[in-house]
Amino acid sequence: MKTWIMMRHGKSSWEYNLPDINRPLSKRGENDSKKISSLLKQKQIILDYAFSSPALRAKDTAEIVLNGINHPKYLYSEEPSLYDFQGDNVLNFVKNLDNKISIVMTFGHNSACTNIFNTFSNKYVDNIPTAGIVIFHFKVSLWSSISDASTEHFFPKLI
Repeated sequence: MKTWIMMRHGKSSWEYNLPDINRPLSKRGENDSKKISSLLKQKQIILDYAFSSPALRAKDTAEIVLNGINHPKYLYSEEPSLYDFQGDNVLNFVKNLDNKISIVMTFGHNSACTNIFNTFSNKYVDNIPTAGIVIFHFKVSLWSSISDASTEHFFPKLI
């Protein structure tokens, strides 16, 4: 069994004229990330590893969530291929994960998150909102074999 927890970064700030990759989280983004962290802690999720897009808003989201669930920093790294807005690079990255990893969490972007959800789920969503998470459960032993999944999803406004 492989489990992938995919999170879209929290709401970002447009307050400053910055390159996209350098936009920080807004206060709402910070608060929503804390909500998701509390939810994961309540569900007693223990990750094998976590990866984040190098975008500041994704890294900040990861820091809030991972600190909240006491995830060790040495089991976290930035992954450039997660700075993807369509999903192909994200999927390629996940399908090539080390199979010793059973439960992984990624922090990324839309429309990649929505496209990936709609690829693996028997449900359809128009949009994964900021700080939304999807938990994919795949009945496979190899990441390269992931296909249809049972899913759970949690959005901050509904928590």
